[in-house]
Amino acid sequence: SQAPSPFVQSSPAMRPLGGNAIAVASMIAWAAGFPAAELLLETWSPTALITARLALVGLLMLPLWWLLDGGQAVRRAPWTRGLVIGGLAFGIGAWLMLVAQAFTDAVTVAIIASACPVAAVFCEMVLDGRRLSRAFAFGLVATVAGGVLATGGGGVALGIGAALAVVACFLFSLGSMMTVRALPDLTAVGRTALTLTGGAIAMIVVTFAGELAGWQIVPTHTITSNELGLLAIFSFVGMALSQALWLSAV
Repeated sequence: SQAPSPFVQSSPAMRPLGGNAIAVASMIAWAAGFPAAELLLETWSPTALITARLALVGLLMLPLWWLLDGGQAVRRAPWTRGLVIGGLAFGIGAWLMLVAQAFTDAVTVAIIASACPVAAVFCEMVLDGRRLSRAFAFGLVATVAGGVLATGGGGVALGIGAALAVVACFLFSLGSMMTVRALPDLTAVGRTALTLTGGAIAMIVVTFAGELAGWQIVPTHTITSNELGLLAIFSFVGMALSQALWLSAV
């Protein structure tokens, strides 16, 4: 049986409406991170930035999970499964999205990210045999068109950055599906804490490996209070809050 979500109403008739409303709120929170990331990327490498982001979120969400669900739920959670899913989907996936923004710009990444529902439906069609109805296909087209219009509709930079953003979309979509199916007994907060901790571990490994290889990843300048504020928005609003809402909606 699936754990009840703290965000979605229990009435079956209200679930579609509630789920979509939560998904919209998740996207608003996620979008708040793009401008902050754009400013931070002027002085931070994408790898260092996403590692710091995930580490901060993990430090916030793990104690919150323990506080809300209790120590027994935390101890009994399928840690290996959750860490692997989180490392691949929300660690490497988030890293690729940020690298894509470094190669292009926030507008390009935002437009491509608006096509994530297309990636999600494609995954369901391949893995679950979902049939695409005419009405739902129209909804997908409207979603992508809305993303283009909301970002101004122009100046999309193609190339390796755009390709990385597309790969990230598929990783996010697969990770979201796998999270709600492979971790059915966890709440939205538990799923968020466990998978994003996996993402943090994966990116810490990537960062250490890069430093050992001689890459300059970790910032060498003095981090300002303004940067810390931007990092807080990028981490706690653009990832922690957004991810908890998103997994609840899924």
